[in-house]
Amino acid sequence: MSAPLIAGEIIQAALADGRDTLSELEALEVLAAYGVPICRAEAAADAETAVRAADAIGYPVVLKGVVAGLAHKTEMGLVAVGLETADEVRDAAARFHAAMPAGGTLLVQEMVSGAREFLLGMTRDPQFGACVSFGLGGVMAEALNDVALALSPVSAVDARAMLDRIRARALLEVWRGMPAVDVDTLVAAIVGLGRLAADHPEVAEVDVNPLVVTGARPVAVDALVVMRRP
Repeated sequence: MSAPLIAGEIIQAALADGRDTLSELEALEVLAAYGVPICRAEAAADAETAVRAADAIGYPVVLKGVVAGLAHKTEMGLVAVGLETADEVRDAAARFHAAMPAGGTLLVQEMVSGAREFLLGMTRDPQFGACVSFGLGGVMAEALNDVALALSPVSAVDARAMLDRIRARALLEVWRGMPAVDVDTLVAAIVGLGRLAADHPEVAEVDVNPLVVTGARPVAVDALVVMRRP
């Protein structure tokens, strides 16, 4: 079965369960199916499962507490970064379980570091339809509002033009000793997000922030996919 078909199954299963959002792991898997590069990640039901996932992924890792309907985990203290040992994973998992409501789960991710952070997104305008966005990401994304937009479907030419339209375009080039960003990967991710919007009108919104550049490679480390009922 092709990756886009698997992504469709994930979306339809979530809708059948009565959910309006995908889990973060599901969101990452759907995005990966459409060409967005993602970090390694595994869901975990408890501390020991999280430790086994961290051992498989390799330390250091990030641990997140995932609660349905909660988009901003950092503000709730449900993100621990740079965990170096199994004991650190266990301790963080215990804190998260104490803070989360019933039904909360854990997500273990590889630690992805980089000084440059971007965002990808998709929303549906009532008049113009699906609109794909690319811009400067991270915690200051809303304050800086440095974003370029294009209507779906997005061609590779359109995607490259979006990269050129952000004010922080220089961050995509060689910058302070860091290599130029892999623009071809970014273009493929933008085009893929446009395809996702076209293939799945039941997807109302996508938010990928941050898209961290590690070396030259952009990697999605956080994702939200919101759905709408037909």
